[in-house]
Amino acid sequence: MRSQEHCASYYAATVNERTDYPVLQGRATADICVVGAGFTGVATALTLAERGHSVAVVEANRVGWGASGRNGGQVIGGISGESRLARRYGNDVAQALREMRWRGNDIISERVDKYVIACDLKPGYIDVAIKPRHMEALREQFDEYSACDFPCEFRLLSREETREVVGTDAYIGSMINMRNGHLHPLNLCIGEARAAAGLGVKIFEQSPVTGIVHGDKPRVVTAEGHVEASAVVLAGNAYHALERHHLSGLTFPAGSYIIATEPLPPDVVQSINPLDLAVCDLNNVLDYFRLSADRRLLFGGRCNYSGGEPRSIRATMLPRMLKIYPRLRDVRIDYEWGGKIGIVVNRIPVLGRIGGNVFYCQGYSGHGVSATHVAGEIMADAVTGTMERFDLFAKVKHWRIPLGQWFGNQVIALGMLYYRLKDIL
Repeated sequence: MRSQEHCASYYAATVNERTDYPVLQGRATADICVVGAGFTGVATALTLAERGHSVAVVEANRVGWGASGRNGGQVIGGISGESRLARRYGNDVAQALREMRWRGNDIISERVDKYVIACDLKPGYIDVAIKPRHMEALREQFDEYSACDFPCEFRLLSREETREVVGTDAYIGSMINMRNGHLHPLNLCIGEARAAAGLGVKIFEQSPVTGIVHGDKPRVVTAEGHVEASAVVLAGNAYHALERHHLSGLTFPAGSYIIATEPLPPDVVQSINPLDLAVCDLNNVLDYFRLSADRRLLFGGRCNYSGGEPRSIRATMLPRMLKIYPRLRDVRIDYEWGGKIGIVVNRIPVLGRIGGNVFYCQGYSGHGVSATHVAGEIMADAVTGTMERFDLFAKVKHWRIPLGQWFGNQVIALGMLYYRLKDIL
């Protein structure tokens, strides 16, 4: 239960402000208590505060300490498992799913403007294809956007056009989507927390929750104090260890890693990413990369599902980067970092409630920057009695892997081996 500071990421090194919210001591009260100050928790708290509710946020470490503050920074519309939700519910929820697909992007953009959050938000994203079936999927997506009067620029690119845009021969085609984009995730999370605090939200850091006492007024307990509220939202994701009787085996931590180069010369930037796009390939075990505001290449991917950690993140990730950009062989690597993300077997985020007034939301399977923000809005709706969108997720039956986290991670790793083989073949 020992609290920790941020990992030694590029984001932590370039953060606009370092948070220093107090430790929870003694008794505090609020309408709603949120456990976890990552994107889900902060987005939920800010939405509730904007609606006039009193909120307390209790964080074990620092605001944005987990995946929210050290991810790839890609703002990609959609919620993982969306296609499975569509198959489960059919046409009855098609419109609701379409609205949720882009709602997170819109919330981020609105809040960056409203609260003047300096987080390097920029439009521009490209899916790149490695195999013919990837191009087939992109053509289907292109046709879907064409049929629905998509509000932003999108276009399919040939192999040659893709080479011009991303400066590599590694891909056979691609599709640009200017409704997606990229940003500095830690600065966004901290900026949103600052906005929430400005609206009266009480934020407590370095305050690991040891348990929840259920009842009409549940109590969120830490080593030195507690929060009494009418409702609780658990937003801990990969590092969440509360309510194991209800939540054990539903979400599994997988390792995800990123390296950052030294700032690249303008001519190199112009040759590898002249449009400053976030890039993501379509493999199941994928690579993603983009340029930072100071022209570093941030290159990530290669999830580890077994629960182990690489001896060297740099040694693991650098060969993958050089396979795409061999011209960067002599470029210095300034940062390497990683940590856990929350994986769900069916990729649908896990939402639900315990005892009527303790809600939980976790498991974005590596696609959380945008999805967490629409999830925050869904959770704010649910704790105040509007259940329609919440119930779409809460009614999904998730596969629970027994016998503990280690066994679960081995099962997930075995399953992902199948998908890695699909990527290769």
